[in-house]
Amino acid sequence: MAIRLTINQKSHTVNVAPETPLLWVLRDHLQMVGTKFGCGEGMCGACTVLIGGYPVRSCMTPVSAVADAPIVTIEGLSADGNHPLQRAWVELDVPQCGYCQAGQILTAAALLAHTPHPTDAEIDVAMSGNLCRCSSYTRIRAAIHEAAAHQTHPKTTASSGATR
Repeated sequence: MAIRLTINQKSHTVNVAPETPLLWVLRDHLQMVGTKFGCGEGMCGACTVLIGGYPVRSCMTPVSAVADAPIVTIEGLSADGNHPLQRAWVELDVPQCGYCQAGQILTAAALLAHTPHPTDAEIDVAMSGNLCRCSSYTRIRAAIHEAAAHQTHPKTTASSGATR
């Protein structure tokens, strides 16, 4: 079945079964490999993408359920890697192995879009569904605070990847 998707502000048509998880459409059909397979059960957050500006586990999301929604992957967060979160992640040397970081960054982008200057408690709640086997949680929190302090505008539209 042909399904039309809007990913990173670009239209894509894929011919897949409607129940195919979005993760496999991204990785196997569209070669967007920044989104990672982790647990396959929506528990780890490695496969997180933004759908309509909210973090969603792509491993558990049937592609047919998101045909009309704007989807943002890590590749679409910033064309040049210059999003405040990406800069903070580099400045603070957040990742160790890096496997979970795309999901971490996208979850943080949704948080900052809705709560431009989050407290530690708000960060902990928002990020609680994203696991990091290297335990870089304190650096993740610090990077979110750093990005919040350096946003050029108070709100990032995580659904489009654009700053306004």
